[in-house]
Amino acid sequence: MRSTLLRRLGLTAVLAFLLAVFGLAPSASADPAPAGLTFATDTATTTPGGTVKLSMTITNNKTYDIWFVYQTIDPTWLTTQRPDLKYSFTGCSLATVSGSTPCSGTGPSNLGGNYGATIPPGQSRTVTLTLQVAADSGCNGNIGFYSYYYAEFSDSTNTSGGPVYTPETRVLCA
Repeated sequence: MRSTLLRRLGLTAVLAFLLAVFGLAPSASADPAPAGLTFATDTATTTPGGTVKLSMTITNNKTYDIWFVYQTIDPTWLTTQRPDLKYSFTGCSLATVSGSTPCSGTGPSNLGGNYGATIPPGQSRTVTLTLQVAADSGCNGNIGFYSYYYAEFSDSTNTSGGPVYTPETRVLCA
């Protein structure tokens, strides 16, 4: 008779332990990255001689200011396989509360300085690059880019991310 009582107590203890471990365990939640980088274009297609506005937005999802951002932007492998596609970045602007200001460093790297000064928690900064497709560019190909970024926060932490891919722009024959 004692063994039945011990079995019941043992079974109850095991069930209580399993409920404590699995039933009360915190559920997994998808916390946003400390900083997020997104891309958008103003058009999905263009022709040789046309322009495309490529907007890059970095968002501060942390409770501390972003003090510093470093970002690269490079053509995708498929874009580099089409040497007849000719393009360049011809302009850059930073969206601000009071309008937009020009920025610099529109080459293949060092884009981070274009985001301006501190980015407060919950806010975003958008840099728009003007992509000029040469008039003598090939057509029926896609131009796309990828980016890596690094951000430092006022609490002395940092984050990095990427690759983040831009939407591709199709260069159509006129």
